[in-house]
Amino acid sequence: MSKKLFFPIIAFVLWHVVGMAAADEQTQVCLSTNHGNIVLMLDGEKAPKTVENFLRYVQDQHYDGTIFHRVMESFMIQGGGFTMNYKQKPTREPISNEADNGLKNTRGTIAMARTSDPHSATAQFFINVVDNGFLDYKASTRSSWGYAVFGRVIKGMDVVDAIRVLPTGPAGPFAENAPKSPVMITTVTLGQCK
Repeated sequence: MSKKLFFPIIAFVLWHVVGMAAADEQTQVCLSTNHGNIVLMLDGEKAPKTVENFLRYVQDQHYDGTIFHRVMESFMIQGGGFTMNYKQKPTREPISNEADNGLKNTRGTIAMARTSDPHSATAQFFINVVDNGFLDYKASTRSSWGYAVFGRVIKGMDVVDAIRVLPTGPAGPFAENAPKSPVMITTVTLGQCK
């Protein structure tokens, strides 16, 4: 093979591979709800394990038909774990907490929900409706690990804001903060909303 043909082919292959990697690092997801659509940009470069975990749940259609079960107007909206009748969905094993990735819990970011164990996140997530710096990583200790941000809302923050002000109260296993009118996540799919 001549050098004149070899170098353009190598350049094309490298350009294509780099382009595919960049696309994988910044993946868009459409979260459709009965209140409108929310488009997320996931950061696979800074939170690769978390994004991979979230996308596996998307691929398995785990989020389809779940609800935002916890809504706090001056904090966040949380979903991805319960059905409309407040039945908890089964999950895979927890993932390692990537909160030390430099991403902050600012308004419009999406992060993994978890228990008091820093490495207990499975499928549930929340969208920050205000800056929540107290949720950021401080140290690798149980109380200071933080909550792993893995993306942000790039379209549909008006939908998030409409959800955050809904009247709440007790429902299912929750004593408070459950929307009185269910907020259903109808589908979660890769790419832009159609």
